[in-house]
Amino acid sequence: MLLPTTEFALLRRLATEQVSGRAPSLVAAVVRDGELVWSAARGEVDSAAPDNLTLYRIGSITKSLVAAVVMRLRDEGRLHLNDPLEAHVPGTSFGSVTVAQLLSHASGLTSESPGAWWERTPGGSWTELNASLGPAEVKHRAGRRFHYSNVGYGVLGELVARLRGGSWLEAVHDEVLRPLEMSHTTDRPSGRHAKGYAVHPFADVVLPEPEHDAGAMAPAGQLWSCVDDLARWTAFVGGDTGEVLHPDTVAEMREAAVIDDSGAWNSGYGLGLQLVHANGKRLAGHTGSMPGFLACTMIDPATRTGAVAFANTTSGVGILSLTADLIAMADDHEPPLPAEWRPSAVEESLLELTGLWHWGPSPYHLRVLPNGWLDLSPATGAGRASRFRPLGDDRWLGLDGYYAGETLAVTRDAEGCPHHLDLATFVFTRTPYDASAPVPGGVDERGWQPAGADESEG
Repeated sequence: MLLPTTEFALLRRLATEQVSGRAPSLVAAVVRDGELVWSAARGEVDSAAPDNLTLYRIGSITKSLVAAVVMRLRDEGRLHLNDPLEAHVPGTSFGSVTVAQLLSHASGLTSESPGAWWERTPGGSWTELNASLGPAEVKHRAGRRFHYSNVGYGVLGELVARLRGGSWLEAVHDEVLRPLEMSHTTDRPSGRHAKGYAVHPFADVVLPEPEHDAGAMAPAGQLWSCVDDLARWTAFVGGDTGEVLHPDTVAEMREAAVIDDSGAWNSGYGLGLQLVHANGKRLAGHTGSMPGFLACTMIDPATRTGAVAFANTTSGVGILSLTADLIAMADDHEPPLPAEWRPSAVEESLLELTGLWHWGPSPYHLRVLPNGWLDLSPATGAGRASRFRPLGDDRWLGLDGYYAGETLAVTRDAEGCPHHLDLATFVFTRTPYDASAPVPGGVDERGWQPAGADESEG
């Protein structure tokens, strides 16, 4: 739990937003290290304060759960992210777009389904949706730019249904909600739930908003959830993934695939997750809006502090800024403590790799990390730094930075001692440009000389 002073600061931020946004009700929570550590509510649902099990519509947060199922299919080998859609859902007018482009809103598809506004109109079948999506509904060249597409997630819902042999909703329930114990999340409101309202812009009166089954567009924003369930999902996005996905896959989902350059480059999109720079933090999660509702889940994977928020109003509440502020305030008031350092066993073959290496004349330090990982960083200043995960047989895989995805290999001498490193064609040696190593281009046989010495000999 948090300190009383921290809890009061969070409550005041929530209360101020509820008043300034004129929300009939507003609930929020903070998650840290996978646990719900604070929650509060303002306003009323059915004449009483909402609680952590009161359902709100979460809108486009639904997309992230659908994306998790797509990534499970990828990890199972049922599809590749670079597969064209037509390989799995033939018969569309945009079959050349890839699964990855659909996940990251880079497919170029129209933002909304043709016809009446889908968020306020009961939806039809996939056959009807597909028939409405002609060539004119491709608004941009695939891969050209970020263009948010609700339609794209309707398409992904159909892809999931075909590969799983059931509905997208059944797949999300069986593969995400049930394993994560998100037992209250559902496609239609049940039990205690908030009613969606539009608040008049110039008077303190409200208008009920409609709620319906969006049909083939439902994967773009159908689900309802509560504080308890969405807190668990927030922890999942931060890396507490349970058995649903490997943490490396969720980290891949958090990588920026496209940047939203409609203004300052403060936001982007990964594989089903929104990415936001706010308050000096890089957050991952998703916002959601449907007529009558706003929702948000965000987490800072670096501190493992996240937040969720729900409001039953169509507009007015700064749901993303509220969520980002709650995360920053929790970390500012109670910074997470670093894990205690403890000595650990290290294989001798790794110890002899550590120390100073040189890429040409540039010095680098190689350090051993837990679990046999390595860290290669410039000895001074900024430069190409990466961490590496062991692959076996003196080979490591780059995880981040310039060398992400590249292989670091150790070459040993006749006595079995490390002689040089080979990293993406770059040779690292114990001394600068060691002539005994296969340095690309060779090493001048005259060795190191005073500046200008080679010119004077000419």
